[in-house]
Amino acid sequence: MKIYYSPFSPYVRKVLVAAHELGLAGRIEQLPSTAHPVNRDQVIIAHNPLGQVPTMLLDDGTALADSRVICEYLDDLAGGALFPKSRTQRWRALVDQSIGDGILTAALLSRYELAVRPSEKLWQPWLDGQLDKVETSIAAIERAVPTLGDRVDIGTISFACAFGYLDLRFPDFGWRSRHPKSADWFAGFETRPSMQATRHPAG
Repeated sequence: MKIYYSPFSPYVRKVLVAAHELGLAGRIEQLPSTAHPVNRDQVIIAHNPLGQVPTMLLDDGTALADSRVICEYLDDLAGGALFPKSRTQRWRALVDQSIGDGILTAALLSRYELAVRPSEKLWQPWLDGQLDKVETSIAAIERAVPTLGDRVDIGTISFACAFGYLDLRFPDFGWRSRHPKSADWFAGFETRPSMQATRHPAG
């Protein structure tokens, strides 16, 4: 298997964390890419019309797009439990994945607003709204921390990758001081070998 890769993509990291947890990381070749919201990578587009990372190529040439799809494929391939079989646990993990991915989407849009859009066109109220999505979502995680226990599934992986991306791109956001339970949970989860092996380079 091959994956179009960016070391700064939180969605790529999510896939790689899942692969490590499932014992599949050694079977995935990382292909360099130049995915960008404006200057789009035509090499990726040839396989995935969205032109985004992660895009995974299977041994038979099939292309899988979107971290959710790729993670579920890997879990099925490995016979894993990142997507729980129990109905109640499965829906909990999927809802948590949506919250974690929602943080990532809002953070990525905020990053593009600051790093890609010309400064004279920056729309501050829109940026504030995106970052408020991040804040209210972490507040929901903060309330849920006592129920997380030692879960390692697609939901908690998504939370961890979201927190890691905030640390990379928004180090001054200061989420830990407002959400200490989430900070303590992340400090523990971050020690997992899968998280250590997929750390973002210094931004």
